Amino acid sequence: MAGERSGEDIVAEYLGQNPQLAQWVETFRTYCESNKQWAARREFILRNMEAFPTVEPGVPSSSLDRLLSLSMVWANHVFLGCSYPSTVMEKIKDMGEGIVVLDAPVHKTTKDGILARGKRSATAETDADSCVKKAKCGPAPRPVTQKSGPPPQAPAEHQPFFNRLYKAVAWKLVSAGGFGPNLDHFEILRSCVESCKETLTCVFVPLKDIAGLPAGRTQKEGHVCEIRCQTVYMGTGYGRDESAARAMASKEALKVFQGRKVTVKICRRRYKGKDVEDLMLLDEQPRSQGFPPALSYPFQDEQLEDGSS
Repeated sequence: MAGERSGEDIVAEYLGQNPQLAQWVETFRTYCESNKQWAARREFILRNMEAFPTVEPGVPSSSLDRLLSLSMVWANHVFLGCSYPSTVMEKIKDMGEGIVVLDAPVHKTTKDGILARGKRSATAETDADSCVKKAKCGPAPRPVTQKSGPPPQAPAEHQPFFNRLYKAVAWKLVSAGGFGPNLDHFEILRSCVESCKETLTCVFVPLKDIAGLPAGRTQKEGHVCEIRCQTVYMGTGYGRDESAARAMASKEALKVFQGRKVTVKICRRRYKGKDVEDLMLLDEQPRSQGFPPALSYPFQDEQLEDGSS
């Protein structure tokens, strides 16, 4: 209808009349949020401020944190199809009533998601984590004399996916109360990756089988885990067993998402005693140390790895 105005128009007019409020609410926009996503979440925040009477512009409070967390959860559900406990879903549904998102993404139904999760929880523990586990025991294959390496365009090809994953992780951490030592880091990372329609690859190696570590560490029992997604390296962790190593690797991977953005780059690192080029997910922080040695290398010639001509 020509005479009808959209919620976005109404919000824009309201903020035009309240410039201080507009400046304050704009500080809550995340780095990778598109204009469409931010406009919808901003409307969610403004519509629900009255339900949190202690929220005052420019004044930090637990009520404000709660409102922002719910806005992230709502946007996560609308744009990424993530689902949450039924009580949370009902709450954000009520809070988001009346907000129209044009051309919103179409995701699997909540029922499908619940059924899928129920099926996953009933399977063996080795399948529940949706990781591809590669055993690295026994004699090594014939030495690889040639590597193809990631193509120069690989970072640009992978970057859009990791931009989406950045937003998913940011929203997930906000809904969990922020990054901290008591989180299930692997579950957070796994669920965010799966919400972006991908899976993690976890490689485990006994610590004693890794060459190039300091002498003091090679005497310790335990395992090392390397996590990748779409062949891009994300993190390495050590633990007394594979589960603990995976948890530590996930924690290291999530640390990269604490900055304003993540970037896929080609970097040089060691693999089986040789320098190779690898795809790495990095934050903006300068690195004072080199990268840990790679436990896997998905860019080598498979025929050479198999020892065939």
